[in-house]
Amino acid sequence: MSSPRNRADRPESLHQQVARNIRNEVEAGRLAHGTALPSTRKLAEEWGVSVFTITEAMKMLADEGLVINESRSKRVVHAPDQTRRSEVRPQRPRVILIGGYAGSGKTELGRILARETGWPMLDKDTLTRPVVEAALETLGQSPHDRESDTYLNAIRPREYEALQDAANENVQCGNSVIVTAPFIREFGDPAWMARTRAFYEAAKADTVVVWVYCDADTMLTYVRRRGAARDTFKLANWAGYLDAVNLDFRPTEAHIVVDNCASSRPLQEQAKELVKGILADEAL
Repeated sequence: MSSPRNRADRPESLHQQVARNIRNEVEAGRLAHGTALPSTRKLAEEWGVSVFTITEAMKMLADEGLVINESRSKRVVHAPDQTRRSEVRPQRPRVILIGGYAGSGKTELGRILARETGWPMLDKDTLTRPVVEAALETLGQSPHDRESDTYLNAIRPREYEALQDAANENVQCGNSVIVTAPFIREFGDPAWMARTRAFYEAAKADTVVVWVYCDADTMLTYVRRRGAARDTFKLANWAGYLDAVNLDFRPTEAHIVVDNCASSRPLQEQAKELVKGILADEAL
């Protein structure tokens, strides 16, 4: 996998950031083959950038063949390989735990891996958000709260318990599984890491820990664009949020780093390399 480099050594333009995020959405299947993209002006509004930035991003994607200009005002996604389906079933199930900060691209990586392997993907927010929001409202909190002691100490542990139970059930059925969540607290806890690896080893499954690294500028571009209510606190005080996180954080035990900054290798390429690496012993 790519190793993160110093942010100052690789200045990244906005159009690179936008192009990379759109590319990831295509590779993850969020933008399907043949989908007509919004107008340049509409995309500029969605991403919070200038029309010029979108035009430059579209030029990059057109040069890659990922976007085709069908007319002066119509651009469509060109990704015919999306219809390809494959399934990989190793002798020992793999549990891929993918962590990263908000906007790092961990969910996109999970979706790409799921498309590459046919393995089920379990995303924390997708699985638990409706119940979490209802629980927070019942406790008198905002449904979008992800910062209070109530959420962090009463709700969050149950979220991760539900996520892990869903992964465990798949493994017991002999299925490999891809699990995506921030995992900040968990990956920083050696005891949690040891228990998790031991549990899956006892279940005759192999655990792979993946950390998705992304620089602050690229993260901000994505978080702004997705417009999720749970990001309101972060966006209202982005500088303060960055002060509270450690972009140099890495899991305490053996792990793989995927670099999802705008100037790094395409996420699809890194995903293919990741699958090849974790299945290397199948041929032995």
